[in-house]
Amino acid sequence: MTHEEHTLAEAAAEVRAGRVTSGELVEEALARAERYDDRLGVFLARFDERAREAAAAADAAVGSGEPLGPLHGVPIGVKDILATEEGPSTAQSRVMEGIWDVEEAAAVRRLRRAGAIVVGKTSTLEFAYGLPDSTLPFPVPANPWDASRWPGGSSSGSGAGVAAGMMLGALGTDTGGSVRVPAAMCGITGHKPTTGLVDDRGLVPLAHSVDTIGPMARTARDCALMLEVLTGSPAAPPLDRLDGVRVGVATMAEVAGDGADPAVPERLAAAVDHLERLGASVVAVTLPLHDVMVDASFLTIAAERLSWHRPLLPDSWDRYGASAREGITRAAHYSAADYVQAQRVRRQGQLALAALFDTVDVVVSPMCSRTAPPLGDIGECMRTWKSLVHAPYWNSAGNPAASVPIGFAADGMPLGLQIAGRPFEDALVLQVAEAYQRVTDWHTRRPDLSAIDAAAPGSVAGPLRPPALDTVDPTDAALARALLERAGIVPSDGDVATVAASLGAAHGATQRLWEVACGDLPGALGLGYPGRP
Repeated sequence: MTHEEHTLAEAAAEVRAGRVTSGELVEEALARAERYDDRLGVFLARFDERAREAAAAADAAVGSGEPLGPLHGVPIGVKDILATEEGPSTAQSRVMEGIWDVEEAAAVRRLRRAGAIVVGKTSTLEFAYGLPDSTLPFPVPANPWDASRWPGGSSSGSGAGVAAGMMLGALGTDTGGSVRVPAAMCGITGHKPTTGLVDDRGLVPLAHSVDTIGPMARTARDCALMLEVLTGSPAAPPLDRLDGVRVGVATMAEVAGDGADPAVPERLAAAVDHLERLGASVVAVTLPLHDVMVDASFLTIAAERLSWHRPLLPDSWDRYGASAREGITRAAHYSAADYVQAQRVRRQGQLALAALFDTVDVVVSPMCSRTAPPLGDIGECMRTWKSLVHAPYWNSAGNPAASVPIGFAADGMPLGLQIAGRPFEDALVLQVAEAYQRVTDWHTRRPDLSAIDAAAPGSVAGPLRPPALDTVDPTDAALARALLERAGIVPSDGDVATVAASLGAAHGATQRLWEVACGDLPGALGLGYPGRP
């Protein structure tokens, strides 16, 4: 097999044994980037010469008697919202030029100390949430399985880069699914660790209470190896069997609704069957407070996003992309009391989940309801994120969750299985994932990159077009303008109209949170909250 076909763990072992050189691995990775990245948009910056120098040093160390790390000589990518010593991080935004001069991210330092070689910074969404925009000076990432489609986000380049063999592992971040979704859509493995488990110093934040740095690679074993390095805790040994492991299966109606691709329930059922054959006991479960936990996640992200960007807004508003501006303005809907109630709901969900995990050890569900959308449909994909992607619930709760490949839909695009566990039981999540991968081969499938040249390029929309100000209710417009100005934004008519047009949906979400946080449900769940504030 070619070196690209090695898993990260296999490649590191081969380098340490002297059977493969780090130079060979790095050159293959760089050659693939040189050949295909103009179509795939994986990298914002490549560090070719630094990577070659590091590979030469890694090869010189083999056989020298020096201790070699578990990732010795292996090429990896780093999402461009994590600081690296090679240069400033941009978070794929013009706003960041000259303002993010910090020490290298702690997670990146740990990987380097373990011997990994950073080959470049991978593409993302603007500040991990603004949609790709063909008018901005950044690459639009594409999916190696079909270059007319999105690789998922926001760790887009990391997912596409691993799938395309431009790196053997990568760092992503996950605030609402941004590791697991591109892992599923690109046919690789990704893990969102328990919130707070991985040191996030050096990360451009999206939402500080939710952000999580996680590994992306071919296999669950690779992710476990990277997580061992990131946390300093030894990876758990593989499980030959899952005897005694209790698996809860989240109902399709709850997490996927009626719009799921027909292949999703079929592939989910097949995956659950494999887990049963491995000895696991399986039972259907209902995820407590599912919808309002997702609402709480979205509100928390919006509010914490604005809190970080607030000092930048007066001087940098016009440097944000249109989609990023829309995301920031969304937080103007919410009050401090709304934010507090969202945190109360999150806590209620955590306690209810703890009760659920008294009866099961892991919970499995589809990762996404459908396969990767065409690049031109990303906007619609993001608007329907709640029904398309089944990740934010676990971000709201903080539990660990992984995505592993479980097959393909009729359109030839990959699908993923989500496996979630108790807080700080990341090892068990990855053990179950690895056990599944030992009896299936979906994770070994590779995209045919030769098809990229023949395929028609995908097109992504330009900037979002706001509604006309005269089409929104004048009272809503006046409120929206006041909210934006209070947030330190000097709004355009388009900004005002955008916020005014979405006031109704925001009110609906906050109303649901208030009903749960202050209604009768907390008492009914036995969580000890008073019926009224």
